[in-house]
Amino acid sequence: MLSFITSSLAILAAVISNVRAETHTVIFTNRCGFGTPTLIQGPNVLSTGDFTIDGPLISAIAYLQTGEIGGCGFNGEDCTLVETTLNNAGSSTDLSLIPPHAFSVTSGFGYFDGCDGAGADCTGPNCPTAFEDPTQTFKQVGCSAANVNLAITFCD
Repeated sequence: MLSFITSSLAILAAVISNVRAETHTVIFTNRCGFGTPTLIQGPNVLSTGDFTIDGPLISAIAYLQTGEIGGCGFNGEDCTLVETTLNNAGSSTDLSLIPPHAFSVTSGFGYFDGCDGAGADCTGPNCPTAFEDPTQTFKQVGCSAANVNLAITFCD
């Protein structure tokens, strides 16, 4: 009986060690020569650079804080906004120019380590890939891969 329990525990330990916990990384590339990439979730600044989370990243926003007079507000007001949820149950990311957001710098995103090549770019104020009103849900870029990561680029 003891060998059965020991054997069962060994199998359980092997299964558990092979299960990869949910994790996501957001990386920033800033080619503008100015500003600070900023990642916000609710009232919290998560990062002003690359960020990794163990678990889902729900309802986060990112933008390039220009630091200039009249730069971005805390929630990205007056700037090009990247909105994202990275979740093993399904990820979604989009660009937003819904007021009070407005074009500030060329911005883009792309998934990696899953859904490679899926993403969007906004290169000017008339950006066909960005939300301009909340009903444009077709502009969201989804990804069903587990543990997918996100690259955000400014001024590319």
